[in-house]
Amino acid sequence: MNQIADRPRPPLHGLRVLDLTNVLAGPFACHQLAHLGAEVIKVEALRGGDLARQLGADPALNERHMGVSFLAQNAGKRSIALDLKTPGGKAVLQRLVRSADALVENFRPGVMQRLGLGYEALLEHNPRLVYCAISGFGQDGPLRDLPAYDQIVQGMAGVMSITGDADSAPLRAGFPVADTIGGLTAAMAVCAALAERDRSGGRFIDVSMLEAVIATLGWAVSNLLVAGREPQPMGNENVTASPSGTFRTADGLLNIAANKQEQFEALARVIGREELATDTRYARRQGRLDHRLALKADIEHALAAHPAAHWWPLLAAAGVPAGPVYTVAQVLEHPQVAGRGLVATFDDAPGVGRDIRVLRTGVKLDGAAPGVATPPPTLGQHTREILAELGFEAAEIDALHTEGAAGSRA
Repeated sequence: MNQIADRPRPPLHGLRVLDLTNVLAGPFACHQLAHLGAEVIKVEALRGGDLARQLGADPALNERHMGVSFLAQNAGKRSIALDLKTPGGKAVLQRLVRSADALVENFRPGVMQRLGLGYEALLEHNPRLVYCAISGFGQDGPLRDLPAYDQIVQGMAGVMSITGDADSAPLRAGFPVADTIGGLTAAMAVCAALAERDRSGGRFIDVSMLEAVIATLGWAVSNLLVAGREPQPMGNENVTASPSGTFRTADGLLNIAANKQEQFEALARVIGREELATDTRYARRQGRLDHRLALKADIEHALAAHPAAHWWPLLAAAGVPAGPVYTVAQVLEHPQVAGRGLVATFDDAPGVGRDIRVLRTGVKLDGAAPGVATPPPTLGQHTREILAELGFEAAEIDALHTEGAAGSRA
């Protein structure tokens, strides 16, 4: 088991979050909250649990309901398995809510209300509850009832239209960016609501994945709204600056972002093409934008003399932002990442039968990477334990199991 060294209490220590979510956006949100110190109880469907338990690149783990997709987002959580359609399952959740500070769910709008477990109903059990609902399109509007997975949101948010180049766009981003942004937005909103709960009491947070992604589009939206310029797919080029993008070297690609005048002049010196800085086409910022393709060809001609590993340190030393284009495996092995505690190891994880390595979260608290002490749980692993903590007697717990309201996966 991964051991967490003695550290100051994390910011969310002592707060309980109920995670009623599935697959990625919601579990990722609660993953952030767990690493920030919250006690996260994952409330899963008795039959099957989180769908992510059956997703991932290892078919054997999918069969065990411990899929890689589940392992990636659920370390540090405890799992209780309930059937919320039964009176007993509802009663357990209501008692859990009385002990909780926040609840996160990502059902379609209206599902929790139909179960009799919507925000207003749960406020009767805990008027200080922070309730966060994550959905594809939000709790109102003409699209509110439609299902939405990551790729659907990427397409509708405009992300795909500006990903790739003129020949390849529209393209889906290479990772579930909409789910991830939705999860981060939810985690941020929950933290904000918890911070001011003593003044306002309970809050209802409505996270639209579509809107959360649009809110991060930055220049693509601003250029349209402010300057009337429709964003276009530009591949690895930077729409705001040149030379800024991906350049061919003798052995592969190198990213260079010479966005400032002094950086461009330094780049010209490093590659032995000082005359580029005084070329009338390139001397000024707008000229470099207007002639970006010609400038890129001139730079790549010089870079072809040496491999990327030769140029990168020279450019960095001259104050020009630059870096290689790594694979996922390469970046995980790099000392910069390996030495900062981003990856956690759990020995002989339950339900997995071997050690697993999963990511923590990308922040440091007082110079240390926050971590959780326990590996991802098996389905309903902590059902009896949590029920006992809630005050259910042994006979009541047995009855809940017998009637199919609560249980675990053997």
